[in-house]
Amino acid sequence: MNEKYDVVIIGAGPAGLTAAIYASRANLSVLIIEAGVNGGKLSKTYEIENYPGIKSISGLELANQLTEHGQKFGAKLISGEVKQIKEGEEGNVILTDGRVFDARAIIVATGTKERTLDLPHADEFTGRGISYCAVCDGFFYRKKQVAIIGGGNSALEEALYLASLAEKVTIIIRRDVFRADASVIDRVKANEKIEIITKHIPSELVIEDDRICGLKIRNVDTNEESIVPCKGIFPYIGADPCTGFLDASILDERGYIKVNPDMSTAIKGIYGAGDCIQKDLRQVVTACNDGAIAANSIIKYLKQ
Repeated sequence: MNEKYDVVIIGAGPAGLTAAIYASRANLSVLIIEAGVNGGKLSKTYEIENYPGIKSISGLELANQLTEHGQKFGAKLISGEVKQIKEGEEGNVILTDGRVFDARAIIVATGTKERTLDLPHADEFTGRGISYCAVCDGFFYRKKQVAIIGGGNSALEEALYLASLAEKVTIIIRRDVFRADASVIDRVKANEKIEIITKHIPSELVIEDDRICGLKIRNVDTNEESIVPCKGIFPYIGADPCTGFLDASILDERGYIKVNPDMSTAIKGIYGAGDCIQKDLRQVVTACNDGAIAANSIIKYLKQ
């Protein structure tokens, strides 16, 4: 017989964990399912400086605090990957390992997954020269030269972290302006170990003796190519929502969940929250907001 819960939350990032706090405090039985690391992208973030009430905290520490808080009122947290949701009076959440859970309501808070570098041999060198997590792998590039691709907050924040370890950090961006907070941009520009190359895109990995030793880049205006010497490459080139297991009717053309102001979707009993929903601003604080709204909406829904 399947385990039954009032609420099944898919994703243990800020949105999912906040929803768990609100739902379990309302005496609902709650199950949280996480396919990756508890805390989501927080666990891979070096420093958080824009979470209200906390001037500065490491992403891992905040992830751990949220994970602990999310379970404080009785919510159960398990590891697993969702394969499918079956609709019905009670939705069935089916995992890839065959486990099935029944839920009166479901919150999808699966976040996004980083886009990978689209260059020949990039897959082959992922984990040995190409990394998508500076906090995870920065240690391996101490006193070495590294390159970061991207101009958003994530790219610049990770550049600052890597600058504390590496000999030199080169940031490569397609445009001539950053898409990041002014305070972060100022810190990057003031760091003597960081070089910024604008209006360029990566074109080829430079490989010698089966190791990455550089990145060939191309000027978007002139097509002129040059080489950035580096032992490690950290792409931060955007992300896509982790929603492939959902019915396409509740997704937009990019795969983000279409939600109403109360976080409900067009499918009764299914709600969205966090970075995987349609919205303009994807931050920890907005994810928490989504989770609180989704849980409160479900509390009302289940009382009907």
